[in-house]
Amino acid sequence: METRSKKKQWLEPLLEGKIRSCFAMTEPWVASSDATNICSSIVRDGDSYVINGHKWYISGAMRPSCKVIVFIGKTDPNASRHAQHSVVLIPMDTPGVHVVRPMGVFHELGDHAEMTFTNVRIPATNLLLGEGRGFEIAQGRLGPGRIHHCMRTIGVAEAALAAMVHRAKIRKAFGSRLIDKDTVLQTIAESRLEIEKTRQLCYLAAAVMDAKGTKAARNYISMIKVAAPRVALKVIDDAIQIHGAHGVSQDSMLSAMYSGMRTLRVADGPDVVHLNTVAKSEAQLQSPVGPIVSGAPVKRDVHTAFPPAKL
Repeated sequence: METRSKKKQWLEPLLEGKIRSCFAMTEPWVASSDATNICSSIVRDGDSYVINGHKWYISGAMRPSCKVIVFIGKTDPNASRHAQHSVVLIPMDTPGVHVVRPMGVFHELGDHAEMTFTNVRIPATNLLLGEGRGFEIAQGRLGPGRIHHCMRTIGVAEAALAAMVHRAKIRKAFGSRLIDKDTVLQTIAESRLEIEKTRQLCYLAAAVMDAKGTKAARNYISMIKVAAPRVALKVIDDAIQIHGAHGVSQDSMLSAMYSGMRTLRVADGPDVVHLNTVAKSEAQLQSPVGPIVSGAPVKRDVHTAFPPAKL
């Protein structure tokens, strides 16, 4: 996305696994699911930019290997709605960058961070692509990122199903193994059906994105971003039921998997945002089939068609 020097400084070490990056987008004081609300400032000052803002749930920022922040903020509040924001690179050790605390998910602390940026000064060359192109960059990252999330989510669902089958084979209740009970067999079969349907939708979203680009695949990406975590949560929940108390204990991975998948329904756009995207697209369709199947209401004179009943 940028100059050769930036690629050599950051991209090559990232690809080699020597360092990690983080993406600072979400803010605690605005509804960041509407990215136009993001209000952290990026102000030009000579040959530098000065950044001020407050971000949280910055994934990976707590890791010692995280060395660079991909930061989105507002450069021109007076520009058109989708041209107000820009993206810059901020080295983690830049003065004014402060890690406030690790952020928890269901009371479990992880590598997400809350961070403040106070008069953080960086070279103007750390701007990516140009001012006002933040949404373009964000969408270029979020589309493939959402598909990648969903690919891993399908893998989590597969792991939960494998655990479910294993447990059903080795546990007995009421005189027989769980695997021999019709209700358990049905749960296993339903899980497989849902996983395979989700896998095909994920493949379709990826194929359309590869062939036509992220914009053309937008609806499919939104569909899979809603569908995959839903399916994974259902499979994990069923696996927990079959495991009983063991399923929610620290001896099983299922409870951690559940919290991770539940969080994903909020991360990278909550379900309702993606559902609205799909619904608005459907509403714009002008299918000739709709009126035919719906049928036109017949206008009647209620007095002649339905005369008053004689008492």
